[in-house]
Amino acid sequence: MIKSMTAFAKVSHTLDTLTVEMTVRAYNSRSLDFSIYLPETCQGFEDEIKKIMGQLHTRGRIEIRATLTDQSLDQDLFEVDMIKAKAYYKALKTVRDSLCLSGDIALESVLGAKQVIVAAKPEVNMALLRSALCETTRAAAQAIDRMRKSEGDNLYQDLTRRISDIEQRMAGIEEQARTIPEVYKARLKERLAVLTAEDGDFFDPVRLAQETALLADKSDVSEEIVRVHSHIKMFREVMDENESQGRKLNFLIQEFNREFNTIGSKAGNAALSHAVVDLKSELEKIREQVQNIE
Repeated sequence: MIKSMTAFAKVSHTLDTLTVEMTVRAYNSRSLDFSIYLPETCQGFEDEIKKIMGQLHTRGRIEIRATLTDQSLDQDLFEVDMIKAKAYYKALKTVRDSLCLSGDIALESVLGAKQVIVAAKPEVNMALLRSALCETTRAAAQAIDRMRKSEGDNLYQDLTRRISDIEQRMAGIEEQARTIPEVYKARLKERLAVLTAEDGDFFDPVRLAQETALLADKSDVSEEIVRVHSHIKMFREVMDENESQGRKLNFLIQEFNREFNTIGSKAGNAALSHAVVDLKSELEKIREQVQNIE
């Protein structure tokens, strides 16, 4: 199954008081690369995120952005510094007694001291955070994988159509390739006719046959045609493999191009040359699509 390297997914997962939202974007890349942006409290979990993503993805640059919401942090939590409160109360009593003042020391007087009651700094439950982050990453990895497969189906249909088009064009190439020996023979006879007309000599038919056979052998593209058909067969087989196919298909594109160049260099007429140019144009379109395959 073909999978595209470009995709987008956004998921959210809540566990107890924690909610993790994760956005994932995937781009083309020769290898598997990550760009991960996490809240400070999640920095220690990058390796686990990469490991989870790597279970479903083997190529591409994957950009991950996560945000964290902890409902427990929204609660009004405070801490009382009893040591400071007692010390402040004692100081107030000392002042009262020293100045011979009457009356009790009010609670408000103690609470008015700075830093006696302060906002609490609750500790993050790291085990809960790890579970929430990993579950969100698994959901994001599956979501991005589904989108890659969906886009891959479209790529598969397009590549199937284009490789069939190349196969059909090759039938015309084969037909024109059969005329190459006759083309060279006609050219050779024309040239010899001009030369003999100037010298008044006649050319040797046997020598003409030998030279024609030599040129025909040099211009023979039957081996290239056979290899192209072999590449077409292999291309279809690779597209149907379960594992990553991008690198293999890209290699086959290079092999196609090599055979087409050879056929073009041996072309004996303009029509065949133009047919090869059309083939290479179609191959370039396939190459561009293959760059998107994982």
